Order: sequence, then C-alpha cells, then structure tokens
Amino acid sequence: MVVRQRGRVGAAVVALAGLLLCGAPLTGCASLGIAAEDARPGTGAVGVLERSAAVLVRQGSSRARTSMEMATGGTRVTIRGEGVYDYRGRLGLLTVTLPQDPAGAEEHLPITELLAPGALFMKNRGAGVPADKWVRVDTTTLSDGNLVTGGATDPYTAVELLRGVRAATYVGRAEVEGASVRHYRGVADIGLAARRASAGDREPLRAAAKGFATSEVPFDAYLDDRGRVRKVRHRFSFVNGRRKTAVEVTSTTLLYGFGAPAEVRLPASGDIFTGEIAAQ
Repeated sequence: MVVRQRGRVGAAVVALAGLLLCGAPLTGCASLGIAAEDARPGTGAVGVLERSAAVLVRQGSSRARTSMEMATGGTRVTIRGEGVYDYRGRLGLLTVTLPQDPAGAEEHLPITELLAPGALFMKNRGAGVPADKWVRVDTTTLSDGNLVTGGATDPYTAVELLRGVRAATYVGRAEVEGASVRHYRGVADIGLAARRASAGDREPLRAAAKGFATSEVPFDAYLDDRGRVRKVRHRFSFVNGRRKTAVEVTSTTLLYGFGAPAEVRLPASGDIFTGEIAAQ
C-alpha cells in the first residue's frame, strides 16, 4: 500500500516496499549576503542553509526530480519522480515511477501526485480506486509527515528541513547538472525545522518529529552562488514495528529549470475518491 492515513511510519514504508517488490573561489554572492568566510569549513554554513527555503520562494518555481531508495528483505528499491513545483503557491506536480519487477515487466502505472500544504493527492493509486479518481491524504495524520510515505519527499519540504540545521560544514566546490555549486554536509532536526517552517509544513513536520526513530536527519546540500538549492539528500531512519533495527531511507531532490511554468490545479471535490481503499 503506497499510503496509510494512520499508523507508524515503518508500517507505511514497508507496505510500500511490498507493493514494489511483487574547489574554486566564491563569486556572485554579495547580493545575498553570502560572505567569503562561508568558504571556510563550518563558518556561516548554518545561516546559508537556513535561508535557502526563502530563496526558493523568491525564485518562484522550478522543475524537480526526486528519488527515494530503501533496502528491505535484502533488496534495494528506488522510486523516482519528476515534475514541477510552485514555491509561492506551495503546489507541486510529480509523476512517480515505481521500479520494474525482477522479470522486467512494469507492474504498476506511474502515479501522479499533487502536493499541497497539508495534503497529498494521488491518481493511478490502484487497489480498487477508479482510474479517473484521486485519493486525498491528510499529511498531518501521517506519522512521517509524508517525508517518505508517498514515495517522494515534497521538494519544498525537503528544503524546509534545512531550517532545522543543528550543525553544518562547508565541504567544497562541486558540480550538479553542469552548475557550479557549494557542497554542505550536516545534521538537521525535524522538530526544530517544524518550529521554524512555513505554516503549511508545521503540522506534517511535527508529526514526523514524533514518528521517526530519531528526529536528527543527516543531509548533503548543494547550493549555487545565488543561494538556490540545486540538490539535497536526506537520510531518514525509522523503526519498523516488526523489527528492532532501524530502516534507512535515502531521499534525494534535484532542482533545476528555475522559473519554469508550474501550473498546478487541485482536483475538484467530485473527482476525489471517497470509498474504502483496499490494503495491499
């Protein structure tokens, strides 16, 4: 089952897995207040990362690619997404592709996901849901705040987690998709991010802070010289109710094509499925 509206985050993600398995000097930074000392490890990194979500809002929109990787039963699976995001409207559209089965046949159609403050809408959900209907999930009821359950971390939420940085170090210059970037590595606290997040992310992140094995999330973030996040990778850890050891999920978000059109329309009430969703 891709989404469960209540219950532990471990159960939700393991159910998802079951479904799938059947450096140069800084330049151009003065306008954003990114001081030269940011190039020295550990100096100014936290402030730069904390401001990165606000930079995206000023940018307006972008294209996005996501990947979510987890290991279960000795098998590693990766779920991929691609789409657009409107940072001012807090609306996103992703097409999420599930991996093929071991024989190479594609078992499931791509899932269309609409991301909105406090809500996730999915089409091609399967399990008895009509093909022309959407499933709506209140993300404030998910014990992971939809950081992993939907198979893709909301791109803006992924960056808002950086508002909760506890410690960060500047690693050096790197390149992402042909863009020169600054690589930062650190640890964010989900609870702290929830307190500092925009209104639409506070409740989901508060739920996530309670649902994971630890609220501390190691990350690698890559920002260009305009302060825009180009890539961020989080490593989430949770405890499945059926096992004592933590399960690790790596979520990567890639942002590019800034300013791209991002027209996202949420479903009308009559297009939302209200029946019972079969378990898988």
